[in-house]
Amino acid sequence: MTTPPPYIEIDGAPAADPGLLVTLMSGFGHFTAMQVREGRVKGLGLHLARLDRATRELFGRELDGKRVRTLITGALEASGRRNASVRVYVYQDVRVLVTVAAPAPDGLGAPQRLTTAEYWRPAPHIKHLGGFGQSYHREAARRAGYEEAVLTSPYGEIAEGAVTNIAFWDGTSLVWPSAPCLEGITMALLEPRLPSVRRPVTVADLSGYRAALVTNSRSIAAVTAIDEVTFTVDEELMERVYSAYDSVEWDEL
Repeated sequence: MTTPPPYIEIDGAPAADPGLLVTLMSGFGHFTAMQVREGRVKGLGLHLARLDRATRELFGRELDGKRVRTLITGALEASGRRNASVRVYVYQDVRVLVTVAAPAPDGLGAPQRLTTAEYWRPAPHIKHLGGFGQSYHREAARRAGYEEAVLTSPYGEIAEGAVTNIAFWDGTSLVWPSAPCLEGITMALLEPRLPSVRRPVTVADLSGYRAALVTNSRSIAAVTAIDEVTFTVDEELMERVYSAYDSVEWDEL
């Protein structure tokens, strides 16, 4: 079954060509991705702050959160969806593109096998476009039978996944790598709600951790292996993590 293309609006006007998104994704800009349920979003303020902060850094202008909310609600209404995966892209001259697609499944994602790749994203604090390096390593990982790539320095220090944040369980705390990375919204919501620390994590350290997990806007999933290092899926831990995420209130758009 073919997945229908997302509904796309540019500055509130429907885009005639669904293939436009492929072209725009290669441009200079940034974005945020969120799950919407009945017109509500977890961590909406974090999404709006991310968009404004990156717009100021890349384009030297502010991005009004009210404008973003209006564009999202308009696109949702026009698409006929109340539950959706929504992305907001910002380009030069602060043009705002909103995509509306089918929602991600609720609940924990399927456990994942990961492989390491020597690469750190440029300007990792920005959820920017044109990420050839991370796309290259993620697709290479998938062709090799893995679900995701773990990005490392030449010396084996772990930063993040290609499209995820990663955390490790030491039996007491979730350890989030302190290397430069994109601080995902799901990560930002979980970190203060669970015993968490940030410290350097290297490939050589992996066997000393009891469990691992990845997070992004679409799921929270246990990790079963990174290269040759295997992890047990800690069901109690995963239930605790998802319960923490589930406790976050939904914000009205």
